[in-house]
Amino acid sequence: MSASTAIEVPNIGDFKDVEVIEILVKVGETIKKEQSLLTVESDKATLDIPAPADGIIESLLVKIGDKISQGTLLGHYRSSTGNTASGTNTTTPAATVSTVKSDKQKTSAPSKTNDSDPALHAEVIVIGGGPGGYTAAFRAADLGKQVVLIEKDPMLGGVCLNVGCIPSKTLLHVAQIINETKTMAAHGVEFDAPKIDIKKLVAQKNDVIKKLTDGLIGLTKKRNVEVIYGIAQFDSPHSVSIQTKDGTKNLQFDYAIIAAGSEPVVLPQLPKDPRIIDSTGALALDDIPEKLLVIGGGIIGLEMAMVYDALGSAVTVVELSPGLIPGCDRDLVKPLEKMIRARYAAIYLGTQVTEIKTGKKLNVSFTGKDAPTNAEFDKVLVAVGRRPNGDKISAQNAGIMVSERGFIQTDNQMRSNVPHIFAIGDITGPPMLAHKATHEAKVAAEVIAGHKTYFDARTIPSVAYTDPEIAWMGLTEEEAKQQNIDYEKGAFPWAASGRSLSLGRSEGLTKLLFEKNSGRILGAGIVGPNAGELIAEAVLALEMNATAADIALSIHPHPTLSETLNFAAEIVEGSITDLYFPKK
Repeated sequence: MSASTAIEVPNIGDFKDVEVIEILVKVGETIKKEQSLLTVESDKATLDIPAPADGIIESLLVKIGDKISQGTLLGHYRSSTGNTASGTNTTTPAATVSTVKSDKQKTSAPSKTNDSDPALHAEVIVIGGGPGGYTAAFRAADLGKQVVLIEKDPMLGGVCLNVGCIPSKTLLHVAQIINETKTMAAHGVEFDAPKIDIKKLVAQKNDVIKKLTDGLIGLTKKRNVEVIYGIAQFDSPHSVSIQTKDGTKNLQFDYAIIAAGSEPVVLPQLPKDPRIIDSTGALALDDIPEKLLVIGGGIIGLEMAMVYDALGSAVTVVELSPGLIPGCDRDLVKPLEKMIRARYAAIYLGTQVTEIKTGKKLNVSFTGKDAPTNAEFDKVLVAVGRRPNGDKISAQNAGIMVSERGFIQTDNQMRSNVPHIFAIGDITGPPMLAHKATHEAKVAAEVIAGHKTYFDARTIPSVAYTDPEIAWMGLTEEEAKQQNIDYEKGAFPWAASGRSLSLGRSEGLTKLLFEKNSGRILGAGIVGPNAGELIAEAVLALEMNATAADIALSIHPHPTLSETLNFAAEIVEGSITDLYFPKK
């Protein structure tokens, strides 16, 4: 008869004094090697303690509620083959980590460890904790996967939440209020000049960010998603190393979702000077410069220009292309350009910054038709675009193909060329928008969970949160012309909108494009207050294959700005009564 052998807790990584929550075997039961004997729970995850070999349980020395650590004696077993030598403990397999789903439910993953350097293991890792990353992690967890989310910065939320979408919109709201008070004099209401407390303004912005980041942390706990703060690098197709403040962590995985995002483009010809900032520096709002130069007349540059203009800076915008917001139809940009030309110090189009000399002021040299040879500024904001971080994760070690520009190509299920590694968001290519990333994130997580799903968005809307706002989706009119598409256009001027006039904002325009033969919507563009909210109706119309008749016959509330979509469709239908169009 074989002798009894001790069962001890194997190496369970960083876990110590974890609580026994379930005992899965009983004395006298026959067990198989690596069969789960009991389950323990930490504040991060559950762990199954496996059987070291085939045998029969002779004794159990722990009960539910006990705290155990590596080396704790759990009981004894007798080998069922008679091959175990007396007093010898067979090699004990490492514990399997699984995410807590409830007190009784958990999902397990096969352990992949190295005796000399034990590695953590996850079913799914997500690299990047921005909107795409945390959405992927949460969706995968909701679908029963054990998830580890890796974020390089101290807080979740990525660029969008911490130094992008959210703080910029907080400051843009303040700018809008300031601008509105200036225009109310024409309506018979005058306000004193605003007193701006930068410290309070920054505190309010940071408070908004904190509420959202705290909310994300709460959601990770509710879903039992483990978060590791550090910089992840691929070591192989199934492993990453993470540089954390406490040292290097090794993590093995079954699936990976890369959501590493992008960073501002740096112009190499410019000197390093704290007064030359990117969008992150602009949102820090360290001070309000007397004269600010914004290099880049795209969405980010114009949004930041609006903030600093409202706060008191004399703003100059320089854009290399012939027009502001390249890629957007000119008739949509025109109302915005007209308004900001009246407010800003200058706007130079088709112009390039060739040199910046540092001194008491920043002396900037230009080349362009209407630009001066040089001018002095107190601060320069560089907002010329963003570049993906595909070349910063050692992707080559996993066999992932990354383009020269740093993009990772994916299929419509968000798979890279390595089938078990997915990529989403900015790193997969333009448009670099948070709402694109979140939808791609759900696709990746669902595919990993075995769902038959894929990314098939017919359009991704774009919004410039300037004043007035500009939003568009689907085909632009310029693209329709270039592609020789036979289309009909309904363009409704907001000067004929009762709601717009009551707001004192007659500069707006709603434009809808429809395919001539089928009548189906092809694209839409809106300029005016709340254009970013209004464009969603057009997106839904395109996804649903709506026609001009569908939109025209849908009753919109009156008086609203949403009516302008109804009116634009009625123009194409020939049923408009709010404007007069002679019969053809």
